[in-house]
Amino acid sequence: MGGGIRTSVKGYLLSQRITMASDTVHENESTNRNFTASLAADTERKTRMDLDSTNSYRFSRFSGGIRCLPILSFASKSRDSNGTRIRAESLPYRVPSNPRTDVEILLKSFFYNELKAATRNFRPDTLLGEGGFGPVYKGWIDQNPLAASEPGTGMAVAIKRLDQDSMQGREEWSKEVYYLGQLRHPNLVKLIGYCSEDNELLLVYEFVPRGSLENHLFRGSSNFEVEPLSWNARMKIALGAAKALTFLHNEALLIFRDFKTSNILLDSTYNVKLSDFGLAVDGRSIRHPGAKTKVIMGTYGYAAPEYIATGRLTTKCDVYGFGVVMLELLSGKLVFDKNRPPGEQNLVEWAKPYLVRKHRVLQIFDARIKGQFSVASALKAVDLAFLCLSRNPKLRPNMKNVVKALEKLQQSCNMDDLRISQDKPCQNAQASSRNGPN
Repeated sequence: MGGGIRTSVKGYLLSQRITMASDTVHENESTNRNFTASLAADTERKTRMDLDSTNSYRFSRFSGGIRCLPILSFASKSRDSNGTRIRAESLPYRVPSNPRTDVEILLKSFFYNELKAATRNFRPDTLLGEGGFGPVYKGWIDQNPLAASEPGTGMAVAIKRLDQDSMQGREEWSKEVYYLGQLRHPNLVKLIGYCSEDNELLLVYEFVPRGSLENHLFRGSSNFEVEPLSWNARMKIALGAAKALTFLHNEALLIFRDFKTSNILLDSTYNVKLSDFGLAVDGRSIRHPGAKTKVIMGTYGYAAPEYIATGRLTTKCDVYGFGVVMLELLSGKLVFDKNRPPGEQNLVEWAKPYLVRKHRVLQIFDARIKGQFSVASALKAVDLAFLCLSRNPKLRPNMKNVVKALEKLQQSCNMDDLRISQDKPCQNAQASSRNGPN
């Protein structure tokens, strides 16, 4: 494969039995069941949750619960930068302890100077955004040799550069390489390559032009043209995100663990590209009864209540996160916003009384999409969100059933569009849904 790398890591994984953050601990470990109100009020959307040694929850940008990974050490690189074969023994020790079989990582190895040139020395005007991992820049590379090219020529890419002060980010970098180097799905962002040179750790992704769902719903960004999302665009996004989680749960056997609007990217036609696998966990490592994770990690508001309370992590935790995102899509409100009036700051708690009263349910909907859907479609969407948000994980649907429900909802939405266009030609939502926002 020209310009890429191809390495089998099966032998290394089979020979190692190293514990990681997702490995299990004894069930009798005590955990604190409550967040304090003062901590919750001060928490920002991108903070990570960690369980400290005193068994009380604290929030920090980077969790100190897991010691950092060593930077990958690779075989010497040929100066034509066609990539380097990753030696099995050079992989980080914190890889999933239940190994996958016949694992192959197919990625391009970049030199730091190539990525520096691709972003014009990481100029501020190439900055796309900031995440917990570090800044993300837009760059340009030639499509065939995958080398740096002049801005505006070749293929646009997103280059994520590890913040040098990040400790947890080193492990997240390794997980991105490990998981996205193997996985391919239309609704997962494509990882093209990586750079590990001196203290620099970078990841090179396909460029997703419309940015994150978070930007479209809540704050916008000067780097992207952001318009209000139509009802049909929101349901299309929900379906794409549900398909991504279904693939992870049933084909890749992964628990995503950090499903939220900032990790849902949108391409030019509003197709979903799920990103950021830094907190993903191999589901096979925690399947035995009573299994718990050592460290509780995620993002405040999206983490399932049973995971917060007990440390037990299952695919139903991702389903809860999906329910939160679904509620954000319907309401246009952040999951947690301390700028809202008391009693409305926590979106899930504020919305639940409306979700169980059909005559009041429309009060939660975003004013920007009113008139674009029928009451019947609205009730179906609300019922699905309500099921996903069940406090009892056994009552939540699996993601396969969520996909089926959303596919039926999409069909009914198409019928709604026909009725709307006949009754009010100026509100033809069908045309807008094919292209994104109205």
